[in-house]
Order: sequence, then C-alpha cells, then structure tokens
Amino acid sequence: MSWRKEQGRGERGYHHGNLKEALLQAALGLIAEKGAAGFTFADAARMAGVSPAAPYRHFRDRDELLSSIAQRGFEQFEAMLTQAWDDGRPDTVTAFERVGKAYLAFARNEPAYYSAMFESGIPVDSNPTLMAASERAFAIIRAAAERLAAMTPPGTPRPPAMMMALHIWSMAHGVASLFGRGDAARRKLPMSPDELLEAEVLIYLRGLGFPTDRRASDQKPAGPPPVPPAGGPWGTPK
Repeated sequence: MSWRKEQGRGERGYHHGNLKEALLQAALGLIAEKGAAGFTFADAARMAGVSPAAPYRHFRDRDELLSSIAQRGFEQFEAMLTQAWDDGRPDTVTAFERVGKAYLAFARNEPAYYSAMFESGIPVDSNPTLMAASERAFAIIRAAAERLAAMTPPGTPRPPAMMMALHIWSMAHGVASLFGRGDAARRKLPMSPDELLEAEVLIYLRGLGFPTDRRASDQKPAGPPPVPPAGGPWGTPK
C-alpha cells in the first residue's frame, strides 16, 4: 500500500515501511527552512508527498513528530560528545576543550536537530524516551564537570559538580545559539565561536580557583567528586 501526492503534482509514493522516515526527513527540511515552530503537520505531509491523513499512521500529532526528531538529535549529540570526551584522555583539560568544540560543531552542522532539541517548545519531561536521550547527552557534560571538580586543590571551596555542569552547558549553549550556527544576521566576532567558548570557560574556571593547565589535570584527585542531586531534564531540579 502507498500514499501519493494529489494529481497534478507528480507521482511519488511511499510504502508503509518508508513513510515514517520520509516524514522525519521532510520535517527536518522544514525546520531547517522555517524553524521548529514554522511548519504544520500538514506541511510535513505535503513535503513528504503524502495525504494529510497519512502521517497519523506513525505520529499522534506534530508534537510527537518533533519529539521523535529531538530524540534522534540527542542520540547523535550524545555520540558526538562521548567521542570528544573519550573518558578524559589524555588529560581532563584537553578532553574538556574537545567537548566544547563538539558541542559547537553539532549546533553548526545539525541546525535542524539542534532547533528541534532546544527551540521547539516540546516539554522534554512529558516524553520518557526523549527525556532519557536528553539525560544521556547531558551526562557527558556532567561527567566532565565531576572530573574538573576533582581537580580542586585540597582545602579549596568548590561548587557542586552539577552546578558547574549547568554553568558550562549554559555558556556552550549561549555561544552556539548566538554565534555558532551560521546565521548570516548574527553579530560578527573578532574570533571564532570555538575560541570564544574556550576563553569563556577558562575565565570561569580560573575565577573559581581551578587549575586549568594540563599538568595539574593529570594529578590524582584530592577526593571523590560530590554526588550531583537528582534532577529533571539537563539537570534542572524538579
């Protein structure tokens, strides 16, 4: 069985097994063109070349379609951050710098996924599968923050690792959203977004008294890092 465009717009059909993927790709194209809030469920069906009723075989509504795209985005995001972090090798600071660059690279190279993940207005905690994918991605940043927290010299006050993770995530997200996504209207910078984020994070860490050279990051931690509190999506306390 297949669904086809209305007569006069060409013959293009999708078998049942391909429709879901066709709708996801159509929605990604619309997000890239119009933003996550700039298209309707019917627009996605039209772009995929199917009738307005056909998408309901796979998605309850537009929000469920967006949730599926956001989930896929977070899964790719997690894989990219995991590869960049590489369990803190060869040292914490170097690995942490790679995570920041990977964050910006994802936002720059996958703007439609990034928009669905962070700008669609979909409540992450209303979808357990999406919530889990989001948390797994954030866990990479949290693990890096825990490793940084463990570098604090003995007797030096340190903020909770979860708070550090949220602060650093906010910096990365801000740079990605404002400067790192190829928007022609964005403010011009005398440096690259990667350089801006690196400088911002180093200033933040040094302000807290953290060692930021690689030799210090290779030292054994003074003690176990603090256990982060349970929280909602991306560590936000419920």
